[in-house]
Amino acid sequence: MQQLLAWRAQARQEAQAAGISPQEVDLLLKERLGWGPLERLLGRPLLGKEDPVAEVEALWRRRLEERIPLQYLLGKVEWAGLSLRVTPAVLIPRPETELLVEQASLWLQANPLPPGSLFADLGTGSGAIAIALAHKHPQLQLLAVDVSPAALAVAAANLAEHGLQERVQLLEGSWFAPLDPWRGRLRGLVSNPPYIPTGELEHLMPEVRLHEPRQALDGGEDGLTHLRLLVQTAPAYLAPHSFWAVEVMQGQAPWVAEQLRAQGCYQKIQVHRDLAGIERVVSACFVG
Repeated sequence: MQQLLAWRAQARQEAQAAGISPQEVDLLLKERLGWGPLERLLGRPLLGKEDPVAEVEALWRRRLEERIPLQYLLGKVEWAGLSLRVTPAVLIPRPETELLVEQASLWLQANPLPPGSLFADLGTGSGAIAIALAHKHPQLQLLAVDVSPAALAVAAANLAEHGLQERVQLLEGSWFAPLDPWRGRLRGLVSNPPYIPTGELEHLMPEVRLHEPRQALDGGEDGLTHLRLLVQTAPAYLAPHSFWAVEVMQGQAPWVAEQLRAQGCYQKIQVHRDLAGIERVVSACFVG
């Protein structure tokens, strides 16, 4: 017990020195050893653990020295109230992406849809957004698209764990290509596309730059390649009076909103700020 307490104190100091949140140390202890704040408070020993420090130390060294995100080391992430598998084949879902789900949910509450209504999640990765929407809105059927077979394998595992295989269909392909059978039938489209300008990728944190899939980050020379496609192509796939929303990086929201206005078929164009005050999500209603 004392040995583990000493290791925790040392690891938290190492985290601070490396610019990593010390809370990651406690998350590692909780996930790998089941040793959380309550266990520490009560002084509970770790039964059946001959050398608990060795079990977490090896992972912690990799976190510090290789800068591998803790979520990849643990193989999971808690996001939007869900436990999701993650591997280096998919982006780690961020808290700010929950705003995309929240805005879609608000629209669905204001615009009740019949059972079987179709939403598409383009660039689904781990399946996080599609799974969150399926959980919240049982009337929805979701089409989750990704170009990466490895990402879709992760999404399939998450769907199985949450029992949503019957309501979320995984489709392999680039953006709208797999959606041709549903042209004009979608009641909603959401996406967290790659939006980082190519030239900025080398300046990202090492956890992102070295370990997260570049294909899911690279938004082209100006960062707007995929956002432009989502604005311009969606009208062919959406039914009248449908929902459209994307996540963007800081500074991109005004451009996306202007592009939507220029199309002439979107109304109620709105920009939504995340908890940090950054314009993070742009939403609109497609009127046809």
